[in-house]
Amino acid sequence: MVLEALKFMVLGMGIVYIFLLILVWAIDMQAKIIAKYFPEKEAPQPQAATPSSTTAASGISKKTVAAIVGAITAHKSK
Repeated sequence: MVLEALKFMVLGMGIVYIFLLILVWAIDMQAKIIAKYFPEKEAPQPQAATPSSTTAASGISKKTVAAIVGAITAHKSK
């Protein structure tokens, strides 16, 4: 009886393993097909904002920006 249970266990685990291998293969093939026919478009690189353009747009004075940068630097150095 135990031998028959072991056979069923091995058979069941083997079927699950084979199914998972086929599933991984199918997903891999699907990914290759999608990448071939629908390639990803490169996202445009965001432009780095300069402090002068940021301060001009927001109306903050350069002295205030310098004070904020100094406070952040002092806080990070602790």
